[in-house]
Amino acid sequence: MAKKEEQSPRWFVIDANGKVLGKVAERAANILRGKVKPQFTPHVDTGDFVVVINAGKVVLTGRKETSKVYMTYSQYPGKEKRKNVAAMRIHRPEHLVEHAVKGMLPRNRLGRQMITKLKVYSGPEHPHTAQKPEPVAL
Repeated sequence: MAKKEEQSPRWFVIDANGKVLGKVAERAANILRGKVKPQFTPHVDTGDFVVVINAGKVVLTGRKETSKVYMTYSQYPGKEKRKNVAAMRIHRPEHLVEHAVKGMLPRNRLGRQMITKLKVYSGPEHPHTAQKPEPVAL
């Protein structure tokens, strides 16, 4: 059984330029959760940090670019807001990857802790070069 004190997290970088959103999110979620490590324990945070660059250039298959809808609700009557992928890519392209990865993590306090180790940037630059992130091949 792994212990949190024994873990030394590493940093990985994923280039999402031209890659399918689901494959990028699945790989990032597995690294965040720690499933790629031999000492994986479901109830311990054994995951690593993940930096996703070029999130604005991620590709969706089929008709999802126009038919997939992201909905927010403010708890007030009539304050439901809906945006499709094309509109979301213009306003906040990082949200596409964040939303997909968050849906693949556990829905508890451990999952909320894991999602904080995900850093998403819409362009090719990121401020985490000092951590020497290793590139991940998809």
